[in-house]
Amino acid sequence: MTLLLISIGFLLVNAGFALVYEAFGELPNQTYDFVIVGGGTAGNVLANRLTEDPDASVLVLEAAGSNEGVLLSEVPWFCTQLPGSVYDWNFTTIGQPGLNGRSIPYPRGYLLGGSSSINFMFYTRGSEDDYDRFARTTGDDGWSWNEMLPYFFKNEQFVPPADGHNTSGQFNPTIHGFSGINSVSLPGYPRGSDVKVLQALDELAEEYPFELDYNNGNPNGIGWVQSTVGNGTRSSSATSYLGPKMNRPNLDVLLHAYVTRILLQDSEGSEPHFNTVEFMHGSDGAIHTITTNREIILSAGAIGTPHILLNSGIGDSESLSAIGVKSTLHLPSVGQNVTDHPRWALLWSISDNNTFESVYWRNATFQQESLTEWRESRTGFLSSPPATQVGFLRFSEEEVTWDDRCAGQGTPQYELIFTNGRQLPPIPATGDTFSIALVVLCPLSRGNITINTTDFLAPPVINPNLLSDPQDVAIMTAIAAKAQRFVTASTWKDYILSPLTNVTDDNIRNGTSTIYHPVGSASMSPVGADWGVVDPNLLLKGARGVRIVDASVLPFIPSAHTQVPVYAFAERAADLIKEAWKY
Repeated sequence: MTLLLISIGFLLVNAGFALVYEAFGELPNQTYDFVIVGGGTAGNVLANRLTEDPDASVLVLEAAGSNEGVLLSEVPWFCTQLPGSVYDWNFTTIGQPGLNGRSIPYPRGYLLGGSSSINFMFYTRGSEDDYDRFARTTGDDGWSWNEMLPYFFKNEQFVPPADGHNTSGQFNPTIHGFSGINSVSLPGYPRGSDVKVLQALDELAEEYPFELDYNNGNPNGIGWVQSTVGNGTRSSSATSYLGPKMNRPNLDVLLHAYVTRILLQDSEGSEPHFNTVEFMHGSDGAIHTITTNREIILSAGAIGTPHILLNSGIGDSESLSAIGVKSTLHLPSVGQNVTDHPRWALLWSISDNNTFESVYWRNATFQQESLTEWRESRTGFLSSPPATQVGFLRFSEEEVTWDDRCAGQGTPQYELIFTNGRQLPPIPATGDTFSIALVVLCPLSRGNITINTTDFLAPPVINPNLLSDPQDVAIMTAIAAKAQRFVTASTWKDYILSPLTNVTDDNIRNGTSTIYHPVGSASMSPVGADWGVVDPNLLLKGARGVRIVDASVLPFIPSAHTQVPVYAFAERAADLIKEAWKY
């Protein structure tokens, strides 16, 4: 990272984009048109789009530090080492009854770019049905698939893979954007199981069809993974939307700014008006405030946003009063409706040694050579995330013995992620494996985010309530059967030696975790509805001056990894804001 200027109490970081400050005292303004809370996936989209107008001033308050020079974030293969690192908020859930009482880690990105800087980079949009259900639920057709397509294209810049191979037959270029901001590419390095997976698809094509491009709106099959990777490097909201072309004097970013509350303005009117953001900054924990001329935009994510709202007295007034928090706005839905994708994995012992275990983890020389190659050319083993094939599929009507709660008949019910061995230590001294991760895409279980203290620094109480609904366990069991069926294709003979995972109800509950996709904790709902937290225009219900733009507003979890839906939501939100302020 290049140091531009150091003076007493002042550090200005050159991250190749807007002015990024690490000292509150050197911010050029104390009032901005827009204050964005959270420099994550959505927040940086808004920072970029709102400052397209040179007359609009924007401040981004980011709780963490810069993403610049963070090798673990830059190198795609290293993505599995980010959860639990210093670049993770390192949240944990409360004990989960559906997981036999276990408390599990709940990763969220703790650096500029938020979770887009630590996720596994899957580029997945979801189904047409997902977005059409958003439109029906909110009464706003602008959230429908057809209306959201331009925002996918606006976000996306599809680029060649790191190795430059011919990608014909691996994706459908007609449904992608090539002039957007966020880089997207196909795998840039082959994995040892690629040929076997594709051969199994040929043999079992009726049950497991090859999907040319799962971002077509009606995915049902297995195909090549698309990732937010460009030039063999992670493309996050920080590297893209706050990238080298973002040299705008009307955009400031303040790092290490931990937002505690949003505060009411003393004003007349029937609706409370929030126009001030309170935050802690610096090693001494000093409290500061910044005011807005137009809007506070909460983009702190599905965990951070309800946490800030509740600390601000916005939530269920009775529950807040019980712990000593003064109610400022009665909105019982704040922190409710939390939905996440439960994930489990099956592992097999195999006869081949072209695996992550033997090729990478047990070979210190190759590890160093791979890092040198990546540093010099952004190519090689490290230039792609671990997974190269993924499936979004539906069960046959005969297989479904439960009430299907997916968004529609074109929505996949489960996901299979294929990986060529163990992705993270500890690695056994011997043995090689093949893995299929199983994901329930339309879970019925719902959880919540709450607080139990007036201490702003205390972490929120996180309860995704995974597998609390028995149907989710039944679906996971059915997905496991589909994965086991997939490896019965003849190509796996003599390759797979034995299963290493026993499929039982207890093992599912003991082994399931999250795939890091929480949504719904500040859901949008129709104007005038007695539930929800924001209206379809993402403005906070019953108040003035606050808009929420992040995964928390999604009322249902999409059948996708959530970063792309969030990018698209943020792109549309930027247009809604511009329209509201007529610029």
